[in-house]
Amino acid sequence: FVDGIDGPIARKLEVKEILPTWSGELLDNIIDYVTYVLIPAFALYQRGFMGEKLSFLSAAIIVVSSAIYYADTGMKTKENFFKGFPVVWNMVVFTLFVIEPGQWVSFAVVVVAGILTFVPINFIHPVRVVRLRPVNLGMTLLWCAFGALALAQAALAAFYDQIGVLGEQVSVFTKVGITVTGLYLACIGGIMQVFPKLGAKPGAGKD
Repeated sequence: FVDGIDGPIARKLEVKEILPTWSGELLDNIIDYVTYVLIPAFALYQRGFMGEKLSFLSAAIIVVSSAIYYADTGMKTKENFFKGFPVVWNMVVFTLFVIEPGQWVSFAVVVVAGILTFVPINFIHPVRVVRLRPVNLGMTLLWCAFGALALAQAALAAFYDQIGVLGEQVSVFTKVGITVTGLYLACIGGIMQVFPKLGAKPGAGKD
């Protein structure tokens, strides 16, 4: 969400005029790489729930594939879709932490996402893609809500554990919710690519 509003804020504040020698685009990419790639890769490796070898390999896949992706100047389409998986590893890793699908399923998810980085399949930017924007933005906010609920439930379970009461970590409802909304966000871009008129306003694209 922040990635969709940082540019307009920078233009509103006339950052380019104040700091003409600074590259806002480069700084934005560096910040994105740290928050979307390095931190999730480190968290995945430190958590070690896939075992040391698979966790290290997964972290390496995340870091290397993402570096190559950020070097691609054609990662955006004319409609502001991402071309290829947009390396939002923070969402992927967080989802894996919440639903705990097992080490081999988790590793498979990382491998598939890494491969999709280089496949010309569209992925949405929930703010910048105009078609179905209200629905896509709503699903993004819903995913965030389920994420916040998962954090709250995990924190409550940790508190119960400290006082000697057995509590459920994250409810099935929360796991299903974050999975369904996450799958929607992962797939809707490709669906809109196959059906280019999906969500388009009547008469759009006509001269």
